[in-house]
Amino acid sequence: MPSIRTAFNHACGRVLPVGDAQIYVEEAGQPDGPPLLCLHGGLGDMRDLNPVLPALAQRLRLIGMDFRGHGRSTLGGQALTYALYQSDVIAVMRQLGIAAARVLGFSDGGIAGYRLAAENGPFQVLQLAAIGAQWRLAADDPALPMLQGLTQDDWAGLFPNALPDYQACNPQPDFARLLQAVKTLWTNAQPGNYPGETVRAITAPTLLIRGDADELCSLQELAALQQRIAGSALLNAPFAGHDAQRDAPALLAPALAAFFG
Repeated sequence: MPSIRTAFNHACGRVLPVGDAQIYVEEAGQPDGPPLLCLHGGLGDMRDLNPVLPALAQRLRLIGMDFRGHGRSTLGGQALTYALYQSDVIAVMRQLGIAAARVLGFSDGGIAGYRLAAENGPFQVLQLAAIGAQWRLAADDPALPMLQGLTQDDWAGLFPNALPDYQACNPQPDFARLLQAVKTLWTNAQPGNYPGETVRAITAPTLLIRGDADELCSLQELAALQQRIAGSALLNAPFAGHDAQRDAPALLAPALAAFFG
């Protein structure tokens, strides 16, 4: 029996046309298993979630997509919004012939997951696990100045391999343009970007996860979100930061495996 792939590797996927962008999609895990859509964070790619995927791969069909401009996807000409990410996901899943799936999202991917789960649209979220994902942006959010002031040098200092990897991977690399587009996305507090109070419409079983040292997604904000999503659970991972799946995979992987059943 051939072994299954337990992570995304940017080597065996395909590109799907979505509007004015080309979206890279890749699968791993159990081909005949229930689909689990994996959505990455801002300025990352589908491999963001690799640390916890081996615990899910034996039972689930893992589907990863790189958001516009990220990984192996092109940016296109539209301004990035979480509504655009949501519509891109729906378009990708329609092309794959999948009308309903479980969703695992990290940071921006989790925010897109909230939007998808809150809207009873053409794609149904059966379960949602979101890691380090804000649901609203207040004018006095303590993370706002850091997001507004982030530079390419800052990013390179935080993640030394990120820029060379992006340059080698992306079909139309322009990190300065991508960074500006993503910063505009992050700092857009206009109604209709972050899901805000629409999260109250989420009925799918939901697991909210954050690292205890996450400076971008506070415990207070996730506790407020938990109160708005009926029946949701909250996991605050000790000794982990924003990338909790990288910092504490031994804790998150079994929790996710148990949640997704």
